[in-house]
Order: sequence, then C-alpha cells, then structure tokens
Amino acid sequence: MSELLLELFCEEIPARLQVRAADDLRRLVVDGLKARGLDVGAARSYVTPRRMTLVIADVPEMSPAISDERKGPRVDAPEKALQGFLKAAGLASVDEAEVVKDEKKGDYYVARIEKPGRPAAEIIAEALRETILNFPWPKAMRFNAKLAGGGELRWIRPLHSVVLLLDGAVVPFEIAGIASGNVTRGHRFMGGEPFTVTGFDDYVAKLRDRKVILDFAERVAVINEGANALAKDAKLSLVEDEGLAAENAGLTEWPTVLMGTFDKSFLDVPAECLTSAMRMHQKCFSLRHGKKLANRFLLVTNLEAEDGGKVIVAGNEKVIAARLSDAKFFWETDLKKTLDDMRDELKGITFHEKLGTQFERTERIKELADTIAEEQELCEAALALRAGELSKADLVSGMVGEFPELQGLMGRYYAEAERMNPEIARAIELHYKPKGPTDSVPLESEGDGAAVAVALADKLDMLVGFWTIGEKPTGSGDPYQLRRAALGVIRLVLENDLRLPLLRYTVPALAFMHGNIGGRNASKERADIQEQLLASPVSIATKLQVVSELGQMNAPSQSVVEQIVYEAHTKAVDLLSFFADRLKVYLRDKGARHDLIDAIFSLPGQDDLALIVKRVEALSELLATDDGVNLLAGVKRAQNILSIEEKKDKTSHAGDYDAALLQADEEKVLAAAIDKVKDDTAAALGVENFAGAMRALAELRAPVDAFFDKVTVNADDPALRQNRLHLLSQIRAATLNVADFSKIGS
Repeated sequence: MSELLLELFCEEIPARLQVRAADDLRRLVVDGLKARGLDVGAARSYVTPRRMTLVIADVPEMSPAISDERKGPRVDAPEKALQGFLKAAGLASVDEAEVVKDEKKGDYYVARIEKPGRPAAEIIAEALRETILNFPWPKAMRFNAKLAGGGELRWIRPLHSVVLLLDGAVVPFEIAGIASGNVTRGHRFMGGEPFTVTGFDDYVAKLRDRKVILDFAERVAVINEGANALAKDAKLSLVEDEGLAAENAGLTEWPTVLMGTFDKSFLDVPAECLTSAMRMHQKCFSLRHGKKLANRFLLVTNLEAEDGGKVIVAGNEKVIAARLSDAKFFWETDLKKTLDDMRDELKGITFHEKLGTQFERTERIKELADTIAEEQELCEAALALRAGELSKADLVSGMVGEFPELQGLMGRYYAEAERMNPEIARAIELHYKPKGPTDSVPLESEGDGAAVAVALADKLDMLVGFWTIGEKPTGSGDPYQLRRAALGVIRLVLENDLRLPLLRYTVPALAFMHGNIGGRNASKERADIQEQLLASPVSIATKLQVVSELGQMNAPSQSVVEQIVYEAHTKAVDLLSFFADRLKVYLRDKGARHDLIDAIFSLPGQDDLALIVKRVEALSELLATDDGVNLLAGVKRAQNILSIEEKKDKTSHAGDYDAALLQADEEKVLAAAIDKVKDDTAAALGVENFAGAMRALAELRAPVDAFFDKVTVNADDPALRQNRLHLLSQIRAATLNVADFSKIGS
C-alpha cells in the first residue's frame, strides 16, 4: 500500500473559505477514487493561505479486476432491443454474447464482461482532474489558464503548481499547462525558494523549516498561546475571540503575535466600539486591565521581522489610531441626538416594502410589549412600552451604521447617556436575544422583565408580519430567519416559565396587519368595529374585544371585517403549526420524542407552550412505565377497531354506550373505569396536574386488557355490537382529553 500526497499551490485563498475548501478537497478526491474502484485508507486535508494539501494512506497499486454478468433480451427480440443491449454491454456483435437456454421463457443472451484492474496513478489523475474542474468555490476567477479542450480553468485564485506523489513517485498529471511534480515553495518572504519533497512527513518538515505551519488548528493554537503570553507579560488579560484567532490563522502561514498601543483618550468611547473597530478593520485582539479595556492591542503578522516587529507595530498603531478616531467621531456625533430623535428618523427606513417602516414596526412592538408585560406581570407596563418604542432607534446611529453587530448595545449606551431607567436601557440591548440556540435568554428573575416583554414582542411581530404577507420559510431557505425567531419565542417562554397562549396574541395582530395591508373597507354597519380594528396604535386588548364581538371564526361571513378576522385566525393556526415544528426541534435536542409533541399538539386549543411541554413530560413519564406501554397498545387496538368498522359501516360510532346493554362483567368494569377516568382526568387537568391526569389514565390499562381478552366486539347481535363500539369510542374520548394516542409510535 502506498501514500498519496497532493498539494494545490496558488495565490492567497480567502480565510473564510479555507476550512470548507480543505474538507471539499478531501471529500471529492476520495469519492472520485472510490467511484472508480480504488478503495483507499484514511485521508487528511490541510490548508494555509497559499496551499491545499491532501494525504491519503493505504492506496493500492491497482484497482481490482471486475467480473460482471449482464442479462440481455431473448434471442428472437427485435433488432432495436438487441442493439441497445450490445451498446450497453460494450459488445461488437451478438456473437460475443452467450446464449442461455430457458424452456419456459425462451432462450436469451448474456454478456459476461471482464474488466481488468487499472493502475492507481491513472485513476488518481482522472479523479483529480474531475475535482479541479468541478470544485465548488462560491466564486472562482479566470487567470489565463487555457484548458486543452477549450475554455479557461477557473480557480479561487491563480493556480501555480501541483504536487502529486504516489509512494514518492510523481503521478503524471497536467491541467491548463500546469504539470504535476514534486516541487513546492515555503513562506512567501521567509522561504520562497523551490524545494523538492518525497512524501508527507518530508513535506511537513521542510515546510516548517521554511516558515510554514501546515496544520490550521496548530496555527490557531500558536496565535492563542502567543496572545495570552504577551498579555500575561503586560499584566493584562486577553479578550478571547476564537473567531478572530481562526481568521488570523487563515491569513498567515507563520503567525507571530505583537503588541501595540493607542492613545488613552479613546477609552472614553464604549469598549465594544473600540473592540469592534480593531477587530473588523485590523483583525486585532483587545486587552483588558481588570474589567476595563486597556489601551493596548495585539496584532498577528505573517513575518518574523529582524527589528522585532517595531516597524510593523508602528504601522498598525497609525492605522488603529485612525480607525478609533472614526469610532470616537461616531460616538460623539450620535450623542448630540436623543433616542427619540433617532426614532423619528426610522420613518424613512423601510423594514419591508409590504410591512412598512421601522418606525411603524416600533409602534407595533411597543404596543405588544406593553400588553405582554402587563398580562404576564413581568414589569411595569410603561417600562416595556417605552423600551419597545426605542428598541430600533439606534439603527440610524453612525456607530451602528459602521458596526451593525452593535445594534441594541449602542441603544443601551445612548439610553444610559440620557439617564433613562436602567431597565429600559437593558431591554433595548437585550431584546434581540436569543440570537441563536446557544445564546443566553433575558430572564425576568434577574430583573430583565422589560427585556423579556420587548424580545417576545419583537419576534412575534416578525412572525406575524411575514405570515401576513405569505413570506414563510421554505425547505430551501429562510431569508428572514423566522425559524430562529420562533425558537427565540419558545426559549423566552419556557426559560421564563410564562403562560403565553399564542393565539391570544397572534390573531388580533394578524387581523390588524391584514386589514391595514389589504386596504379593505368595512360595510357601513361594521364601520365602527372596522375603525377600532384598523386604528393605529390600538391596544391588543381592544383588538381582542373586537375579535370577540365578531364571534364566528369557523367559517367566513359576509362582513368584510369578519372576513379579515377569519383569515387572520386561519393564518394564526398555520403559524401555530410552525411553532409546533420548532418546538419539536427544541425538545428533540433535549431528548424528547417528536411523536409525543404531535400527540399533545393535536388536541384542540393547544397554544400555550409551557403547558404543552409539561404535558409532553408527563406523557413521556407515563409511557416509560409498563402500565403506559400496555395502555398505549390497548388504546391503539380500540382505535384500529373503530377505524375499520367506521370505514366498513360508512358512519361514525362515536357516542354514549347504553348501560342496559352491557352484558359481560369486563365491559361493565370498563364502562365504570371510563366514567371514573373522565372525571379524574378532567379534575387533574383543571388544576394543570398533568402527571395526575396521566396516572388517572393509567387506571384504564387493566380494564382495557380484560375487555379485549374476554369480550368480542363484533357480536352477532347488531345492538350489542353497536353498544360495544360506542364503548370503544368512549376509550378514545377519555384518552383524547389528555393526548391523541393515535399520533404516538409503538
């Protein structure tokens, strides 16, 4: 078995693409070899700014010979069928095929194809050519490299050389005038002379001698270790940033960390602004002295300078000073305006062409935040209303315009500069949270009740708005990150243990937005209700009152306003289904079964996320017991019998049983048990004792088992059969108070 070494040497590959590109190279080459019958051992890929490297172990000298048998048409088949068979089998004539005798179906042709093994070098060259020509760069460039068959070779940056060795010997390969060899180069400035390699170990060692660290992870480690060491020497602490370390590793082949300084006057600017300016523009790390930002920074260079890096540091200090001056200018300029002034400017900022401006959005957010804060008792409603009102004001600030990742945070700083209530300032900062599955969630228990209210209002408004205009996520895309918004609502509700019925808030909001966007006019007799419904701003409570006055939601009516509310309710139910899917993802990550979530969500009126989770937990605990497993089997048996008989009879057998027709002791006991379970589960559910409801349900296990052991449902007497089917329907009805067992997998 031999070792395969491949290096594709080119101009600098963008840092953000390197790791993915190395993985793609390994996958494509290995898949290409295996598709051609060459099974290989472990493959490892590496990347630096100027090279992608692949080493594969245990490469055989040849692919194995293949013996294949292809069955053809009958000997008396039409000429067209025979010619198709010969072409597919690679035969010149039927004389090269064998005839197999078959008295029943007739004689037919068989092609026996023997394919000899191929040299590994030949297969490697084919697979590499296919890989290079079809490499999935997001965007490749032309660089005057002409392909033999016409056209130009495209690569992320100009490709200069290809090292391709099999067990130390060069594998013949050529593409666009670039021939394979055993020669490469080291560091651009500290080891650029060509040198030859004989294998991977030799390659890695010679690269290191020429100031190239091949392993990306090692370069990241070098940067982190160097940064921490310099920080420690200066009695400072590093502002850890793994993303920045990885980016610098993608910019350097021989990373060297140096320290620079900037004027202390810049420290009057919020630390995050300075950190963002240094990170974004110069890829520099920040340092702290205690909890405060220090007037030092760390840079990563790709050189070991003879002067110890003095010139490099001086150049970076000059650029950093200019960048921090810009940040200071933005800060001082922004402070000349109040957040209310900034909010007025939102009238000229479009959120979405169909959903209005950012100003109009803050009107909706503040109103919903006010209602949530009051009804959930999160904080003084006025605090949430004010925070919602100013939540997007900093979007027009110069600082956020330069550093969008600071939105929310800068709003907090501007609010603090105006000496606003600290809870309002915190809510402006935290209302974007959680930004992802690992991000923290604002908690009412930690004094961030206003932040919770505004965060919920912000995300619900996003979902309601895009559901109104039909811009829902698809299997291939979610451009407005609505899945993240829904997951954010779920985490905010569950981690704060809130009772937030989703329909309670989404139906009126959808009705309001649908009415405004649709531009409809109500009939004269409903004009007063239409005015309430479409007025802006209008409280959620008022909208709910309007909805209740309209009444009918099960079918559209002639009233335009009722039609609006009906359509809003329909969309809200669809949005609830979307929440169910997101809740499945959330709970599945925590080990819950998705079918149990379906079993609960299938029940009518399930829009309270916290209660759904508690029901799922109680159902999971029940099904972990023998009683639960056996009860599930019994209930499913009852449901299957009902389904079969209802389909056969073309009628529903739901209904009350007749006690006078109960004959067997087992059906009498079951009937009594059903009546008791109905009462017990209703009582338990009434006080939200879901574990108690499940325990009550488990009492059906023994009577159900006994019934099916001793009683024949399809009795000869039609009345008796009907009554027993009604009894089975009561099992279904009793369990449907707690969960839809038909949704639960066995």
